[in-house]
Amino acid sequence: MQLLIFNNRGQVMPLMTRFLDLKICTIRRRRPIQAYSTVCTLIRHRWMKSAVVYLPEQLSKGYSSSVEKGGIDMSKFPVDKIRNFSIIAHIDHGKSTLADRLLEITGAIVKTEKNKQVLDKLQVERERGITVKAQTASLFYKHQDETYLLNLIDTPGHVDFSYEVSRSISACQGVLLVVDANQGIQAQTVANFYLAFEAQLAIIPVINKIDLKNADPERVEKQIEKVFDIPKEECIRISAKQGTNVEQVLQEVVKRIPPPTAKKEDPLRALVFDSTFDHYRGVIANIALFGGRVSKGDKIASAHLGKTYEVNELGILRPDERPTNTLYAGQVGYIIAGMKEVKEAQIGDTLYHHKQPVEPLPGFKPAKAMVFAGMYPTDQSEYMALRGAVEKLTLNDSSVTVQRDSSLALGAGWRLGFLGLLHMEVFNQRLEQEYNASVIVTAPTVPYKAVLTAAKLIKEYGQEEITIVNPAQFPDKSLVSEYLEPMVLGTIIAPDDFTGKIMTMCLNRRATQKNMIYIDEHRVMMKYIFPLNEIVVDFYDSLKSMSSGYASFDYEDAGYQTANLIKMDFLLNGRPVEELTTIVHKDKAYSMGKAMCERLKDSIPRQMFEIAVQAAIGSKVIARETIKAYKKNVLAKCYGGDITRKMKLLKKQSEGKKKMRRIGNVEVPKDAFINVLKRKDK
Repeated sequence: MQLLIFNNRGQVMPLMTRFLDLKICTIRRRRPIQAYSTVCTLIRHRWMKSAVVYLPEQLSKGYSSSVEKGGIDMSKFPVDKIRNFSIIAHIDHGKSTLADRLLEITGAIVKTEKNKQVLDKLQVERERGITVKAQTASLFYKHQDETYLLNLIDTPGHVDFSYEVSRSISACQGVLLVVDANQGIQAQTVANFYLAFEAQLAIIPVINKIDLKNADPERVEKQIEKVFDIPKEECIRISAKQGTNVEQVLQEVVKRIPPPTAKKEDPLRALVFDSTFDHYRGVIANIALFGGRVSKGDKIASAHLGKTYEVNELGILRPDERPTNTLYAGQVGYIIAGMKEVKEAQIGDTLYHHKQPVEPLPGFKPAKAMVFAGMYPTDQSEYMALRGAVEKLTLNDSSVTVQRDSSLALGAGWRLGFLGLLHMEVFNQRLEQEYNASVIVTAPTVPYKAVLTAAKLIKEYGQEEITIVNPAQFPDKSLVSEYLEPMVLGTIIAPDDFTGKIMTMCLNRRATQKNMIYIDEHRVMMKYIFPLNEIVVDFYDSLKSMSSGYASFDYEDAGYQTANLIKMDFLLNGRPVEELTTIVHKDKAYSMGKAMCERLKDSIPRQMFEIAVQAAIGSKVIARETIKAYKKNVLAKCYGGDITRKMKLLKKQSEGKKKMRRIGNVEVPKDAFINVLKRKDK
């Protein structure tokens, strides 16, 4: 078997090839794919980490164009031969599996049984089985003797990562709307459809998982026709897992999705739609060219900061980086231009040639944070290292908002804003996995507003209405005329068998029903106005368990509404725990305080002394639980004898416990901050 080895610039490495020919004799009788993976492993564990191995059959499929000297020649793809599209769907409807099949069919990756969620590169994505980051891949596809450049973006499906979807859509002209043939249209399917519809993109409905036993593609086609007004004849039935009809998806992408409207002759205008930070190469920016061209060595400038940079490297993602000399209008790729500071690569920024200023592209609307939490280093000596980690991670996840914060108990830290609780958990997990950072995350809260009456406070804040993201800064009732809480419009899609249970749960969460319609004979879509505080922590989990996993939920911002709110403090042995301070509705204060005390009792480990867990509003304690102390049997050695001897030993032990309680510190476990907020709906 013969192999050709190329470095990351597309140049042949004859010495390396000859070296590997000596080694290849031991694997000559194996199947080609096994030989291929063996050689890849051999290279990875040697010195050529950036080498690429090509089998002869790969080169015969058209890979030769990608290994010419100087990298891939992108001038062969004029604007009319380019299609930019993304895959959007509800969570777990098969977006990443479809992306794998598209990569295999176009030869971007070698077909093996190990190709599962190839574009899910983060460790957290592999562990949780969900897509968190939108990933880009360029595909070369031959259709009717013409070679097309297809730029694919695989997007997340969970509502907490909808900002990734909206950013991806801005770099595309069309979308594949994937719907599960078994589950049908779900809440996030509806939300993603309207994102694409408002952006006026071509929408190709794809019904996936037709190989499942309970698949009902006819029912799903009727749903798509009723809810989205797309004729059922336009739907493509596929099985991404088995590869059934996936080739037809590529053909329809070429036919139905229009090419970009960009022109090579225009001045360079490139939109930065994503970016990552590399310790050695600096910022790697993903760009979409809306006009002109950019080449290696060009001087480019940023519209956001006005700084000038020299292009060190650029190329396309297949899905790994493949360098090229030039990118042209309508194409999507990556660029490295010596940006060493995280702040220099703002997502939504416009890049242009430094001597040809252009009008900046619209960019992106900033993400509106729905959940806020304090984040502090476990040791204040790690503050600077954690600050660098947070800055680099927020470069890659621009939907996170960051504000400096400080706490008497925890020291200096940040108040971070997230799109949801899962988003917060994933961010925390990525900090630990990618940057080895150990942090304390406080209980999540939502942004409230207060209308001030005191002239002194209005002068201090500079406005009458203030936003409160830290419960510790919640103003007293005597200083405000009214409190406002954030509301959301929630969409629930579920089988009609569970309608009664779901409606009861929504009413228990202070929700107001707006409408309810049947999307087919068995599925109902309900819309409710919810207080954000009622759904942000555990509503989704409760809904899933109540409906046996069949219900789906999505929400969008619906402004603010007047509410009777109070601040609740939690005390351990009389000392307030600032991280657990929360804001609740007055009607639910007692029940929530009691429930949280019970959960704190279960979450905090027992000590050698008794711990009193209390919920308080102002100076009034409304609930209490006691964590019993570990107790040594000091009477074990007393066999009979006078009772006064036993009483003396017990009194001595009791005094020791009191002293320990005065000086002992109670540490709240990190996971307790989220666990104590989760309720159990009956």
